[in-house]
Amino acid sequence: MYYVYSLQCKDGYYVGCANDLKDRINRHRKGQIPATKNRLPIKLDFYFATKDKYKAYEFEKYLKSGSGRAFIKKHLI
Repeated sequence: MYYVYSLQCKDGYYVGCANDLKDRINRHRKGQIPATKNRLPIKLDFYFATKDKYKAYEFEKYLKSGSGRAFIKKHLI
């Protein structure tokens, strides 16, 4: 499975994609991911799972766009 996830950070949100969600979240919490290293603590806000790797990365890209951020604010936060 591939996961698109959102983390609540001390200064906002982070959207990412991974094939092992538990490992990826643990790595975020330990400060091993440069994008969130200085934004700790983090909290998993939501995630979506799919078997299709390409759909997962396309959805992550969408969520990072302006309309994707609006979608998150309107429907998921």
